Amino acid sequence: MGKTKHSGPIKLPSAPAPKLWVSKVPFGLGKVKPKHIRDTMKVVWDNKDNLNYAKNIITQGVCDGCALGVSGLYDQTLAGPHVCTTRLNVLRLNTMPAMKEEIVHADIDELRKYSSAELRKLGRIPYPLIRRPGERKFSRIEWDEAMDMIADKYKQLDPKNTAFFLTSRGITNESYYVAGKVARFLGTNNVDNASRICHSPSKTALKRSVGIGASSANYKDWIGSDVVVFWGSVAANNQPVSTKYMYAAKRKGTKIIVINPYREPAMENYWIPSVGESALFGTKLADDFYQVNIGGDIAFMQGIMKYWFEMEEAKAGSAIDHAFVKEHVNNYEELKVKVQQESWETIEKSSGVKKDRIGELATLLAHSKSGVFVWSLGLTMHTFASDNISQVANLALLRGFLGREHCGLMPIRGHSSVQGSGEMGCDPFVLPGGDFEPINIERIEKLWNFELPKWQGDVLGVSLENILLPEDHERKIKMYYLSGGNFLETMPDPNFVEKALSELEIRVHQDIIFNTSTLVDAKEAVIVLPAKTRYEQDGGGTSTSTERMVYFSPTIDGNKQVIEEARSEWQIYIDLAKRVNPEEAHLVDFKDGQAIRDEIALANPNYDGIQHLKNQGDVFQWGGAWLCEDGICPTPDGKGNLIPVDIPDLNKAAGDFYVTTRRGKQFNSMVYSEYDSFNGADRYDVLMNAEDAKNLNIAERDSVVVYNQHGVFTGNARFVDIAKGNVEVHFPEGNFLLPKGVYEKLAKIPSYNVAVKVEKADRFNARKDTQYLEKRVDDLEMTAD
Repeated sequence: MGKTKHSGPIKLPSAPAPKLWVSKVPFGLGKVKPKHIRDTMKVVWDNKDNLNYAKNIITQGVCDGCALGVSGLYDQTLAGPHVCTTRLNVLRLNTMPAMKEEIVHADIDELRKYSSAELRKLGRIPYPLIRRPGERKFSRIEWDEAMDMIADKYKQLDPKNTAFFLTSRGITNESYYVAGKVARFLGTNNVDNASRICHSPSKTALKRSVGIGASSANYKDWIGSDVVVFWGSVAANNQPVSTKYMYAAKRKGTKIIVINPYREPAMENYWIPSVGESALFGTKLADDFYQVNIGGDIAFMQGIMKYWFEMEEAKAGSAIDHAFVKEHVNNYEELKVKVQQESWETIEKSSGVKKDRIGELATLLAHSKSGVFVWSLGLTMHTFASDNISQVANLALLRGFLGREHCGLMPIRGHSSVQGSGEMGCDPFVLPGGDFEPINIERIEKLWNFELPKWQGDVLGVSLENILLPEDHERKIKMYYLSGGNFLETMPDPNFVEKALSELEIRVHQDIIFNTSTLVDAKEAVIVLPAKTRYEQDGGGTSTSTERMVYFSPTIDGNKQVIEEARSEWQIYIDLAKRVNPEEAHLVDFKDGQAIRDEIALANPNYDGIQHLKNQGDVFQWGGAWLCEDGICPTPDGKGNLIPVDIPDLNKAAGDFYVTTRRGKQFNSMVYSEYDSFNGADRYDVLMNAEDAKNLNIAERDSVVVYNQHGVFTGNARFVDIAKGNVEVHFPEGNFLLPKGVYEKLAKIPSYNVAVKVEKADRFNARKDTQYLEKRVDDLEMTAD
C-alpha cells in the first residue's frame, strides 16, 4: 500500500487567463463545437416525465458515465460542481418508463427495423420475456419459470459449455463480484467483462513493467506537472469532465501534448461548460500534436529513446535519470542496445514522424522534472498493444516519472467501474485480489469454501467462436448469460457474431433495455430478464474510478416510473445458483449489499475499506496517492523492468491505408447523434487526408468505398488533419472491416485496426464484378502478431 494519502480537491484560480482563450467571440459562435447548453436543455426535455428523480441521480448518485469518478456533483480533483454531456446522455436509461406492451410484444421483424438507438428510446424492459424458435414475438414469463428454465438448462450442460459476460453500463463492484463468484460456483471460468475488451493490455503490460494493474497516479497529478502526454486518447470526447482538469493544469503552466494520427479538434480547443471563462471564450488545451501513423507508436517512442541516448552521448545525464534507473530499474543496457540498433529511417517510416519532430518532444521530456503519461484505446486495440504500453512505461522509467507527485502511468478508463470488474474477479485470467494462479486459487478457495474449476476460461472473442465448434467439442458454448452488452455493435465481423448468437441453445439477456442483439434468434429460447439500474440496487453499490477511488452510490428514491419486476443484478445471479445447486448455494448467498462489501474486503486486500462505505459521498482510494511510491514497485525485486520491444511490421502493401475506429457523439456503442459535434462529421464519413484523396481523384463529400478481405464500408470522404496513409471511420459502423479471430498476443483483445484500400465508389462499383474478387485483395495482411 502507498504511504501518502490523496490530499483532496483543490480550487481553480478565480482570475481569468486570456492567453488561453480560443476566441473573444462568446460561446464559440460560428465554430464547429458541441452545443452544451442546447444539449442540456434537450436532456431536461427528455427527462421531463421524471425530472425530480433525474435531479436526485445527478446530485446524489455516482456518475455512471466515464470513470473519472464524480459523486453527486463533486470529485476528489477540483472543488466545485461538475457535470458533462456524457453523464446527461446516459441519464435517460435510469428515468425511462417501461416499454408499452404493444412494443414489447410486437412482431420480431418490426422490432428489427429499429436501430439500437431507437430501441433504447422505447423504454425499459418491464418483466421477464421469452421467445422460442418460430415465435413471432416475445411472450411474458414469470420470474420463477424463467429462472427454472435457465437453471434446468445449466444442470444439463457441462460448465465448459456455458459462458457469462458483463458489460459496463453502470454495473457495480458488488454485481461484478457476485457474478464472478457464482460463475466459479457453477463450475465455469468462461466469465468476461467489457473492460477487458478495451484495456486488458494496459494491465498486462503494467504488470510486467512495474507490477501494477491500475493507474499509478491521480487526475490531480496533471495539475502542476511539467507535461501531460495523451497517447491515443481523446479525453475531451470520451471523458469530458477531464477538460476541466486540463484547464486547471494549463493554469499551472503544464504542457499538454497529444499523440494521435488525427489532430482531434476537441483536444485542441474546448469550451468547458462548468468553467465560466472557458464556456464563454474556450480554452486552448494542447500545446502540440504529434501525428503518428496508426500502429506507429512503438517506433515513435523508440525514436524518443534513441534521441535521448544521443543526448546522453553528448552530455551524460542530459536525458536519463540515472539515479532513478540505477536504484529502481532493471534491463537498462539491454534496452539501450535494442534502441540504438534501430535506424532513424525505420523509425521515421513506421511512425510517420521525422527525426527533428521526435527530437522536439524528446527534448521537452528530457527537460521536464515531472510528467504523466495518459493513454486509451489508440494504444490498446492493436495486436501488439502490450508492447505499446510497456514502451510507455519504458519512457516513464528512464525519466523517473513514477511513484511521486505530478508523475505517473495512467490508462484512462471510458466507463464508470470497469476498473473494478477485474479487481472483483470477473475475468477469465483473474480472481479477486490476484491472478488465476495456484497460490491465489488456494487462497480464494479457503475464503469461498468451495473448489474452483482449474481449467483456463476463454475470453469473449474466443467464446463466440466456440459457439460454432462441432457438437461434441468439449468447449462448444451452448448457453450464454449476458448482463447487458451488444456484441453485434462492439465486436469485429458483425455478420459472424449474429450467426454465432443464433446458434446458441439458450441466450439470456439480463438488461435494462432492448438492443439489436436481444432480437437475434436462438435454437431453444431467448430469455430476457429486467435488471435494476445502479441507482435502484438494493443496499446501494460501489464503483472504482480510473484513479482507484472507490465511491459509494446509495439507493436513490423518487422514481415515478419504477419497473416493479426489475431485480438487482447480484440478486439474480444468487437466485440462479440456488436453483442449480440448492444444497451448496448458501456458499454464494448474500443477504444485502453490505455483506458483499464485507467479503470483498477479505477477498481483495486492496479493497480493505470498502466495507466502511455506507453513505452518499463515502469514498476511499486503494493503494494510496501513488502506486510504486518512491520508485518501489510491487515486483519480486521491487524494481521496474525496462522491456525491449520490436517495431511491428504492419505488412502494408503499396496503396494500402490503415483504418482505425473513432467514437463520436456516443458512449461506447450507444450512439446519441448521427452528427459528430466535435468535427462536423456524419456517422458514415470517412476521415482522410486531403493529399491522399487528391492522389486517388477523390473530392470532398465524394462517395468512397473502404474495403478489404473482411468487408466493405461505403461512406463519404471528409478531409481532416490526419496523418497521410491513415483513415478513420466511426464505431460501430465500420466494424465490418475488422476481422474475427485476430487478438492481441498477450491480453487477447480483438484488434480494431486493419489494412484497407480506399476508392471512389463509382470506380469500385463499375469494376468490382470483374476485378474485385476476393483473390484481388489477398495481399492485404493483418497487423503482425
